[in-house]
Amino acid sequence: MKYELTCINCPMGCRITADYDGKEVTNIEGYTCRRGLLYAQSEITDPTRMLTALMALEGTHVPLPVKTDRPIRKALLPKALEQIKSTRAKRPVRLGAVVIENVCNSGANVIATAERL
Repeated sequence: MKYELTCINCPMGCRITADYDGKEVTNIEGYTCRRGLLYAQSEITDPTRMLTALMALEGTHVPLPVKTDRPIRKALLPKALEQIKSTRAKRPVRLGAVVIENVCNSGANVIATAERL
């Protein structure tokens, strides 16, 4: 299978093409640095994303902005969003506080990106 990607690791935005046989990446072209090569390999075989969302907060209608503290597998995003949606953070919440540990057993924590006192 042939993939066409735009690298997002630097402002150059290299157009990368790659071949994937279902088990491994067999050919990658168009990258100009090692970061592009690693990005293409990862994006094809096991893509990850940072997750940002809004979480309910007890005692107010003002949501709490949150994010994962590291990228998680793209396939886990819907389940992670459901876990965030079904959880209510308790006030007070400090910036950077962990509001969900190990979301969906991904190894990533969900942290607050604002304070709600």
